[in-house]
Amino acid sequence: MTLAVHYTAARTLTTVPGTTASPGPGEVELAPAFVGICGTDLHIFHGDMDGRVDRPAVLGHEMSGRIVRVGAGVDGWRPGDTVTVMPLRWDDTCPACRAGHRHICQNLDFIGIDSPGALQQRWVVPASTLVRLPAALPLDQAALVEPTAVAVHDVGRAEVQEGEKVVVVGGGPVGVLIALVAGSRGADVRVVELSAHRRSLAEELGLATWDPVAADVPALVGEWTQGAGADVAFEVSGAAAGVDTAVDVLRARGRLCLVAIHPRPREVNLHRFFWRELSLVGARLYDRADFETAVRLVSQGVVPAHRLITKVVPMAEAASAFAALEGGGDVMKILVDCGDDHQEARA
Repeated sequence: MTLAVHYTAARTLTTVPGTTASPGPGEVELAPAFVGICGTDLHIFHGDMDGRVDRPAVLGHEMSGRIVRVGAGVDGWRPGDTVTVMPLRWDDTCPACRAGHRHICQNLDFIGIDSPGALQQRWVVPASTLVRLPAALPLDQAALVEPTAVAVHDVGRAEVQEGEKVVVVGGGPVGVLIALVAGSRGADVRVVELSAHRRSLAEELGLATWDPVAADVPALVGEWTQGAGADVAFEVSGAAAGVDTAVDVLRARGRLCLVAIHPRPREVNLHRFFWRELSLVGARLYDRADFETAVRLVSQGVVPAHRLITKVVPMAEAASAFAALEGGGDVMKILVDCGDDHQEARA
């Protein structure tokens, strides 16, 4: 018998017997190994997305696993291959797709939100969503490829260049990943984070951090840049104060990249945008090139994924992972272990 984790109502997760469907043409059946919990999953867990998510729902889109079976017409894949999934299914007909922006399809199926995700021991997905993993990459670390792909896309959208001064507002998992990816491109990065635990972890990874409570961040940026301001700021906190900080630290013609999901409209200092001719760019999701770059960064240790994993819980304790992340504190990334057949692949 296989298992699955069902979201049925706000703050309610249940581990139930799963279903096993044979892969159809162009599909593969996976055995998920590890599944990461992200901020979007928490929004669903809180009930904030009940208007979009059909219930019972199987969540989870940050994952690693192995192929179990392949359907008819699937070439290049075989049982036993280790993979992750780029969880996007687009229609190829909407204006966004026709303009070449399929990852933000206007009718996008985000797998794990709009259709069943990875928190189950058997999962059928289109073969087109598979991304190959190096055989030597531990599967727990590989579960962080998806959020790393988010960071790669964000840094690309902001057009970060070598030698630029970059401020990342928010030092959670995605903020730290953005800082690491930007640093790998030769940028000089500072991370602004309230949590002492997250600042400490970022510093252990070689990142410089600032506490916005203990110091005036715009003043620190002024000292750091000899009064010019930062070239790029990433808003990853999701807080109104984070938006203000990200705007205030930018130089003339600086770029603000909005990464966090803000659940309500925010006031923005548009006068500063006018006065300094600032640019604002949104960054959502990723494309296949971002995923392939993320696989390389994680497998080469440029992104030390194992250092970001706070703990791993079994499927039966998935609700505890959501509760721990909901409570904040000394946590970064929590993974759900979906089975026992991959234990040798752990770091």
